[in-house]
Amino acid sequence: MNTQTHCLEVWGDLACFSRPEMKVERYSYPIITPSAARGIFDAIYFKKDYNFYWQIERIELIHSPKYIALRRNEVKDKASATEIQKWMSGTKNITPLWADGTSAELGTDQKGRTQRQTMALKNVRYRLYARITCRDDKANLNAMNAQFERRAAQGKCFYQPFFGCREFPAFFELVKSPPEKPPIDIDLDLGWMLYDVFDLHKPNHNQASPAISVFHAQLKSGVLEVPDYSSKAVHKLEGTNHVA
Repeated sequence: MNTQTHCLEVWGDLACFSRPEMKVERYSYPIITPSAARGIFDAIYFKKDYNFYWQIERIELIHSPKYIALRRNEVKDKASATEIQKWMSGTKNITPLWADGTSAELGTDQKGRTQRQTMALKNVRYRLYARITCRDDKANLNAMNAQFERRAAQGKCFYQPFFGCREFPAFFELVKSPPEKPPIDIDLDLGWMLYDVFDLHKPNHNQASPAISVFHAQLKSGVLEVPDYSSKAVHKLEGTNHVA
């Protein structure tokens, strides 16, 4: 099997990789999480009929983490798939989800909006290393690796990659030669970090029920080594492989 490792350099103005223990307020980890990094690779190359997932191997911190405090309006309501289908078929008039008032102010049964405090990151830049991991032996890895590199080199993506929140777009560049700029020299013990929110061993995990996993993240000389999802270093909920 061709276990080729690919490298992307990614950057953006803002990012937020929310720590789950902070509850309703958004407080970012100082570095991108493996699940967010996987999402960037998925945005460039992913096919549901190809039974694989992106295994993040290493994350390099290129810019020192800097925080910025933001206050954002968030919509409390969510449009159901049934409602959207009725709008599309014309059997029901489109009802907007208002984000500029409370239910009393709007005079509707909508919950309106709420303000959330966000401690986000600014001016972020990382190098992400990942490989394609197949769930079976039927895939043509050589072809898949070539397709990814061709798309990444041309800047193609199925949707705009983002840093934790869709309003924080991420930009990317394929790194083919050894990078000239080393990671920043910083050591951090990040404690328990979110690894992923799905069971990566199951196909079509983006439609599957959430399956939270965590790992002990340690940043050494600006490099975060990410264990394989199958590793015992990744602590999973009961019912998945290698229970913590």
